[in-house]
Formats: sequence, structure tokens, C-alpha cells
Amino acid sequence: MSAAIEVSGLGVRFRRNRRGRRSFKDLFSGSSRRSRPGEFWALRDVTFSVQPGESIGVVGRNGQGKSTLLRLVAGVLLPDEGAVEVNGGVAPLIEITGGFVGDLTVRENVRLTAGLHGMSRDEVARRYDDIIAFAELAGFEDTPYKHLSNGMKVRLAFSVVSQLDEPILLVDEVLAVGDKAFRDKCYKRIDELLAEGRTLFFVSHNERDLRRFCTRGLYLDRGALVLDGPIVDVLDRYNADYNA
Repeated sequence: MSAAIEVSGLGVRFRRNRRGRRSFKDLFSGSSRRSRPGEFWALRDVTFSVQPGESIGVVGRNGQGKSTLLRLVAGVLLPDEGAVEVNGGVAPLIEITGGFVGDLTVRENVRLTAGLHGMSRDEVARRYDDIIAFAELAGFEDTPYKHLSNGMKVRLAFSVVSQLDEPILLVDEVLAVGDKAFRDKCYKRIDELLAEGRTLFFVSHNERDLRRFCTRGLYLDRGALVLDGPIVDVLDRYNADYNA
């Protein structure tokens, strides 16, 4: 069986909190010659594979490359070294409210966003009521997106993306947003997706969530993959390093 996600020798670098620009000459020089003052490697020489149906939690302190890795897997960021191969579509619960259009209504945004993720018009129509009900936005369907509260925006985004049939689910701290009742709904929905055999790639600082959803962990530190193993072992190592 092919891996759901295959990462090989992955590296990406930034400059002053943003991607450094490459010249044409840079493309034909070695990585050492391409290095510039002020640049740093957010990730370097990261290699791992994820099998279909696995639940992977990415662990590490802030600024260690976790969200960068997630964006690379999602395909919204390109590596400077190595490769990421994803076999199957992804449902990205990352930067969750991105892609919605402020001047469009809730109804229009549901159709647009679901369509951009590959959902057919008929499928959007069939699932529309469930999306609105989950987001608790009945009565707000003709409201411009920009007039929604932040909580409403997050509920809508999670509701749309979690309805996608993609085999790989990417989650980045979305469960930290919203009230307890909505988080409980999110937990239940993710449980349902995992029961269907979806693959989960999950970045979180919440140890309870990591232990609940994940069986395996990746521990990143200073852009390097320090440990790849059972989530319990990875969290123990991380906590020991963090509290040392």
C-alpha cells in the first residue's frame, strides 16, 4: 500500500520572517552557495512517511517548524530541499478562515469554498443544510461574511472543510478556537472521520488532544526531526526536554 504522505530530505528556509527570494542564478547553485546572511532553515533534512489511516501528532515548541511542515504537506508552501509526496486529496483545517470572501454572503461562501475544494454543485446542495446546521448559522445565510463574529467564521470554516471527502485531514490548532460546546462538536466530527479510516496530521500544543486523537508523534526541535515514535513516548521526551 502506498504511503499517504511521503517526506524525504525536506528543507525550507526563511529570511527575516518571510521567504527569501531566489535569483535565477540561485536555482543552479548548491544549497551552501545559496545561503545568504539573515537566512535560517525552518526545517532541514526531515524524512518520514505516513500510512493511510494513521493519526500523527506534531510536537514542538513555538517556532520549531510545526506549522511550516503542515503547510508544506498541504502544498501551500514549496520546499527549498527535498520533496513531499501526498497520495490523495487533503482537507486543510489550517489558517482556517483563509479563502473566504468578506463581501460574499454565508451562502455564497459555502458554495464557493466547497467548490474550490472539488465538491460538485449537486454535492454542495445536498450537504448545504448540514453545513449550516453544524456551524449554527441558520438565519445568517444571507449575511456578508465580513459581518460575522470571529467565532462564527471559525464555525463556518470548520463545518465546510470537515464535510470534504478527502482522505487526509490536516489540522492546525483549530480546536483551540471557539467555546466548549463547539469544541465538543469538533471532537465528535474528527472522531467520525477517523472511524472512516481518514489519515490525520495534527499540530497542537494541547497534550490532551494529542493523546486523544493520535497514536504516533513527530517531535521537531530547531527544524530537525528529533523523534518519530508512539505519541506517548514522543510527549514524554518533549516534556522532559522542555522541563529540563
